[in-house]
Amino acid sequence: MTIETLKEKVKEIVEKIDIETYPEIHDYLTAILEDSIYEDTAYEVSAVVYNCDKKEVLPQEIADLLIEIYEDELKAKNHDAICDYGSLYYTGRIGEQNYEKAVYYYDMAAKLGNRQAQENLGYCYYYGRTGVVDYEKAFHYFVKGALDNHLISLYKIGDMYKNGYYVEKDENEAYCIYHHCLIGLNEINTPILGADVHIRIADCHFNGIGVKKNAAIALEHYQIAERLYWIRLQEGDFLIKKQYERSIEMQAKAREEMKKDLPGFAWVNS
Repeated sequence: MTIETLKEKVKEIVEKIDIETYPEIHDYLTAILEDSIYEDTAYEVSAVVYNCDKKEVLPQEIADLLIEIYEDELKAKNHDAICDYGSLYYTGRIGEQNYEKAVYYYDMAAKLGNRQAQENLGYCYYYGRTGVVDYEKAFHYFVKGALDNHLISLYKIGDMYKNGYYVEKDENEAYCIYHHCLIGLNEINTPILGADVHIRIADCHFNGIGVKKNAAIALEHYQIAERLYWIRLQEGDFLIKKQYERSIEMQAKAREEMKKDLPGFAWVNS
């Protein structure tokens, strides 16, 4: 789809969009029409639109437009677009959550060498999104991601060592992997995966997984995880709601453990 054709479609869509519900999409598409933002391809536009107003399911007009763009990119074997296509169905933002379709497009993108699609397939097999858990395939895809410096893939490998999924259970190895991920956090990747790393480090210190139990250190990391999860929820990442709630619940448990370590001070007059 050419930019000219895209603009014709966008002009019709902008007039129908609820500005209050989709302010980011409306503003971006309006800027495209006014030529105050320049994009070279329809796919570049779709990539931005996909990440706008993430708290909401995409309006049908936008969903239809993205599908049309992705279908064109599929023919061109654009593996980034094909991966995004799968994510539309994985998250359900397209109005339909369909893991089978997500895996179909992830697999297509992965075979074209897309590392993100390979990592996404790891998740699908790890959690059995299509009804069948396959830890061997999950490990296979997570290794590919980890070798490409994807810390999400790496900490999932840590999960597999912690639980003994496909690999021999090794809590020390799991903690070493999590700690490596912690060291690898920076300003760019922390908003994306920092909470997931911190909550794993916290769990290790709370339960003594690969490291000596320390409720105070656990509490510190649970608090950081809570803050980072909260930010992601504000930005529309609804998939981490349970982890956000758990980070709060575990703080209370960590505080109870910390109380047990307080000296009695029996000699002090109350």
